Amino acid sequence: MTERVRHASGLTSLLSIVGGLAIWEAASRFAVDNSLFLAAPSQIVMAIWKLATNGLLWKHVQISAIEFILGYVIASILGIALGLAMAESERAKRIFQPWISGLYATPTIALGPLFLLWFGIGIWSKVLVVITLVIFSVVINTEAGLRNTSERLIEMLRSFGATRQQIFWKLSLPSAAPFILAGLKLGIGRGLIGVVVAELFGSRAGLGQLISQSADSFNMPNLFAAVVVLASAGIAMTAGFTWLEKSLVPWTKD
Repeated sequence: MTERVRHASGLTSLLSIVGGLAIWEAASRFAVDNSLFLAAPSQIVMAIWKLATNGLLWKHVQISAIEFILGYVIASILGIALGLAMAESERAKRIFQPWISGLYATPTIALGPLFLLWFGIGIWSKVLVVITLVIFSVVINTEAGLRNTSERLIEMLRSFGATRQQIFWKLSLPSAAPFILAGLKLGIGRGLIGVVVAELFGSRAGLGQLISQSADSFNMPNLFAAVVVLASAGIAMTAGFTWLEKSLVPWTKD
């Protein structure tokens, strides 16, 4: 892609964002004209500023960030390990596949109240919800990536005397890396959903609790402020993974 094409693409995206915000601002001020139902972008920016200056925003962000990071990291480690085991061992696949298929099809959000009952309204009930939402996309993508490794390349390396460990580190893992990164990227959105939904069920603090509190008091600017912060975090983390993917697996762009 040439520099001129990149510039035109970036300009188009910027104009799309500005145009959408302008339409939103006009609709909220002239079509709806009721902040109980729709907050204007300018009101949301002011709400974010007020929440940031009085310290409430950072309190809620800190709690939600801790819950997300703990759940996401644990789910990523367990998911990659489980995906590797299922790809390398047919016995492990037969043992875990029914559980993964069943739980993945289960609306795990509905388990939130159960986790809340078991672990209370503390941090670990939310962490467990995040884990259950993130882990399956990581497991499935990791296993798929390893199983899609070229058999011809594996046989070629074996013919040159490569050991099983060498084949894994030099071929299987690099081949599966784009799939693993895709699973981790999918887990970002699912993890953020898990944090918010878990906090809606019961929490002392967090962005989900801020959303619930704002909805109960019909404070739409604060509600949208929390949503914007969550969306911004998701966009930033997804962009980070996209950059990481380009750095770690540049051959996928060939």
